[in-house]
Amino acid sequence: MPQDTIIKPVYQQIAIDLASRIAQGEFVIGTKIYGRSTLASQYNVSPETIRRAVILLEDMKIVEVIQGSGIFVKSKEEAFKFIEKFKDKDSMESLKKDIKNLQNERKKVEEQLNLYIDKLIDYSERFKNSNPFLPIEVEVPDNSKLIGKTIGEVKFWQNTGATIIGIRRNKTIILSPGPYAIFNKGDIYIVIGDENSYERVKNFMHE
Repeated sequence: MPQDTIIKPVYQQIAIDLASRIAQGEFVIGTKIYGRSTLASQYNVSPETIRRAVILLEDMKIVEVIQGSGIFVKSKEEAFKFIEKFKDKDSMESLKKDIKNLQNERKKVEEQLNLYIDKLIDYSERFKNSNPFLPIEVEVPDNSKLIGKTIGEVKFWQNTGATIIGIRRNKTIILSPGPYAIFNKGDIYIVIGDENSYERVKNFMHE
């Protein structure tokens, strides 16, 4: 992930949001903004965070704090300038780019896993006479009694003598699922066992 993504402090984000509300006319020049406790409730932050946001807006000449009276809107023009200076566009674009890169990486990993499993099955089919443990694929039928139950609950290994090494679920591959993995309709189970495993697994899933 890129190291140059900058997340602004919460008080600064609140100052930007308040400036935006001023620029959009929600708070008119000369009018009083809500008190700090009200703003703290609105933004779900502490009054201290609101105090820092207000100090920043006051420094930028966007609001004026009058002791004993409250916070008043001073300049809509300065609010626009402030937004332009601190807008979050770059950070948002960087985050979107990071998410897209992660999605692409995940897709590549899934494609590679699919390729390896296909190769393993192909290799085993070609050399099945020299390999006592064959990986096979069996799809869970729509009316299977296993649907909704876990691997451990149905005692899969005890009933079939086969070991589950993976599950194809839609476009995702779950490797080495534990005993709490649940059978879903349309799942394809990748198992290894002896030469009679396929029939036992198939019969067990169709019972």
